[in-house]
Amino acid sequence: MIIEVRTYQLKPGSVPEVEKRFAECLPAREKLSKLTALWHTEIGPLNEITHVWTYDSFEQRMAIRGEAVKSGVWPPPIAEFIVTMQSEIFLPAPFSPALTPREVGPLFEIRSYSMAPGAIPGTIERWAAKIDERVKLSPLVGAWYTELGGLNKWVHIWAYKDVAERQRIRAEAVARGIWPPTGGAPGQLVRQENKLVLPASCSPLR
Repeated sequence: MIIEVRTYQLKPGSVPEVEKRFAECLPAREKLSKLTALWHTEIGPLNEITHVWTYDSFEQRMAIRGEAVKSGVWPPPIAEFIVTMQSEIFLPAPFSPALTPREVGPLFEIRSYSMAPGAIPGTIERWAAKIDERVKLSPLVGAWYTELGGLNKWVHIWAYKDVAERQRIRAEAVARGIWPPTGGAPGQLVRQENKLVLPASCSPLR
């Protein structure tokens, strides 16, 4: 399985209309493949949407996207609102949960780490040893690493009820020594970013 994450920076004030048009076109698009998630940023880069799609392979992705464009069902008519577009292809870690429709939020934290070259396998190994205890506190939505796009990138997404729950759970995880995973060579973690996002009304993950 591959995971495509598409991030669009939009003109200020356009997120509600973009999500509306996206939802209107979605039933026809989902006859080809299902949407995993559609989120907009609440804290972080503003006026931004992120939509997530899964495919069996890169070849399937190319075929489905080609058919969607050819048949006229996709993309939605939102070009007038788009400032920038980014697409990245990820592979899931072995312990990453299935990306099925579920209500686990509505607040999602997307944490993106830039790793030193060659550091991803060790990161997966250390996380695998700790993840069972961590997910008892809050749901893991995904743990992925880039195949295409910004390389050596590790992304993990967590679901919370609200900001207060996020703060409480993160503090508890640190206090109990559950999280974060430790170890690894110095300098393997190069840079960290995070953002808090909320689901659109049509998002299967919410």
